[in-house]
Amino acid sequence: MSDFPPLGHVALTVKSCDVSRPWYQALLGTQPVIDEDAGPWYHVVWALPGGGLLGIHEHPGTPSDDSFDERRVGLDHVSFHCGSRNELDAWKGKLDEMGVRNGGITDAPYGSGLSFRDPDGNALEFFAAPEN
Repeated sequence: MSDFPPLGHVALTVKSCDVSRPWYQALLGTQPVIDEDAGPWYHVVWALPGGGLLGIHEHPGTPSDDSFDERRVGLDHVSFHCGSRNELDAWKGKLDEMGVRNGGITDAPYGSGLSFRDPDGNALEFFAAPEN
């Protein structure tokens, strides 16, 4: 094998697809491509630009008081790449319009990031590499 394959999909566990589906739908601005009971879990999946997929999974038995914590072993965060700092500014505006709390845009030598969380606390980010 010569090249590592591209990332295909990310699936995040949520407490309720009924709660998270409209939140993600508003964020992504599109309808899901899959919305089904796959027994033993329920999942909803959106197609992303570039061919990747983002899914949310509801598993039976997930504690109702559980929430994501990036300090535990496993996923730290999911990042969506923006083409420019201006695009990042536009996403900040959209999050604000949606009432989504966020950390504001943080600039660093390696790029600029905008961190926020979904209704279950899953850590998400919009990121723009430095412009030349």
